[in-house]
Amino acid sequence: MKRPIERVEISMKELEEIVERAKTSPLSEEDCAKLWKALETLEYLTNLVGDKDTTLSKLRKILFGPGTEKIRNILGIEGAKTGSQPADTSRTCSAESQAGNPAGEASSEKAKGHGRNGAAAFTGARRIHVPHSSLKPGQRCPKCEKGKIYRIKEPAVVVRITGQAPIQATVYELERWRCNLCGEVFTAEAPKEVGPAKWDEAAASMIGLLKYGTGTPFHRLEQLQKSLGIPLPASTQWQMVKEAAEAIEPAWEELVREAAQGEVLHNDDTTAVILESIRERRKREQSGETSEPGERTGTFTTGIVSLVGEHRIALFFTGHQHAGENLRDVLLKRAAGLPAPIQMCDGLGRNEPELPEELQVILSNCNAHARRQYVDVASKFPEECRYVLEVFRDVYHNDAVARCDGMTPEERLAFHKARSGPRMEELRRWMDEQLDEKKVEPNSGLGEAILYTQKRWDRLTRFLQVPGVPLDNNAAERILKKAILSRKNSYFYKTARGAHVGDLFMSLIHTAEIVGANPFDYLTQLQQHATEIKSNPSQWVPWNYRQNLQPTATAADSR
Repeated sequence: MKRPIERVEISMKELEEIVERAKTSPLSEEDCAKLWKALETLEYLTNLVGDKDTTLSKLRKILFGPGTEKIRNILGIEGAKTGSQPADTSRTCSAESQAGNPAGEASSEKAKGHGRNGAAAFTGARRIHVPHSSLKPGQRCPKCEKGKIYRIKEPAVVVRITGQAPIQATVYELERWRCNLCGEVFTAEAPKEVGPAKWDEAAASMIGLLKYGTGTPFHRLEQLQKSLGIPLPASTQWQMVKEAAEAIEPAWEELVREAAQGEVLHNDDTTAVILESIRERRKREQSGETSEPGERTGTFTTGIVSLVGEHRIALFFTGHQHAGENLRDVLLKRAAGLPAPIQMCDGLGRNEPELPEELQVILSNCNAHARRQYVDVASKFPEECRYVLEVFRDVYHNDAVARCDGMTPEERLAFHKARSGPRMEELRRWMDEQLDEKKVEPNSGLGEAILYTQKRWDRLTRFLQVPGVPLDNNAAERILKKAILSRKNSYFYKTARGAHVGDLFMSLIHTAEIVGANPFDYLTQLQQHATEIKSNPSQWVPWNYRQNLQPTATAADSR
């Protein structure tokens, strides 16, 4: 196969114009070069597709460019610092690599011990105390025979990992006796732990976690369970999670109420498919009914992240409403008298809620989305885009330093004003210069990127005006990966009720993960304490539910 060809951006419109010009006059050298590139690309891709070693990921990289937005990948070079303010390279912070930094210039070196877990990481494992076979406290040392031995507080540990089916089953064979005279049958009583239900709360938690936490479809789990000799039909799985959802819904409602009191709220949405909605629309069309003006036919999953004190709450809502409308419904539960919250979203109008005057928000827009406008046109305007990307890199570096140093929102604001403010002001003047002096055409790719940034400048620089404003909306985009994972594996929800059950489980699971709680244990405890949750739901959120469990259970888990 020929070596990879140089990547050149040529639109279909350009090729059509070349073909039209060829009908009336000879082609110029530039047109011939473009046409030759197109033919060379077609030949290269044809050979590539015919190669058995070609993978989809390789083909995507060739067609759509690098998979990450690091400057060195976008421009094919190591981006050097430019501008009046050099980056403070003397300061490093491990948190920088976890910050969702779209500039992606943090060190790629793996931390020591990467990929290994110590015994302390196995918090959900069963622990067995193994006493020494012969030694006792106060006994003479077997080696020197002079000193006395004592027990070391920290034991030696051995981790043994075993496999099992996701859902286990136990068959209780109850002995039966019959009288040979009257025919009466006497059956042994089942153990008390069996209970009247066919499945326990832990089974429903596991199915919910697999389905809505890891994206495993019901039918795939059905096939796995059948192959392991413990059949579990998809219909039974749905029945289990539906009943569990009824028990844990009060905890989800409490999360929504507490999220409404947040200081910062991120929101965004992604497409979703609900078959029930599609069938109803088709039925109306077939019967000749016309849609109401402004009626929305699409369905979406909204992700909302609320920062409430030290905690983060993740919420999901699936239906016809957009992200702004779902955020409005959440904020309507906000207590009166609280200061206006900060809302972070991208520049789409549908993400902005229409709120009553007493419930206004401090609206800010996502710098990662603004930066991406330049990433998309960097191949055509490398020098100009390199400058813009490096400004954003400096700003994100400053934010990582502020986070690493544990700055308060007020200290972070002052730090950004001193370090990031001048760089952003340079960028603003540079953008004005590009358009005012006609260095860039407004309808070009770079011109449109500049106009996008200028239009939202006040919202993009809100982090230089208000304490606590984040740089981007990556928090909402990260939680939407939960919904996208489920959509990629299961494709759709059958009904609106099924979508709500999915939202409920994803909200509780992901919030538990964010605050460091065990989502499997949390879902199980919610079902086992359904009555207590209804009377006092605020004591059964992921960060405090363990405090309400019986002391015996807490002590057993801490051993």
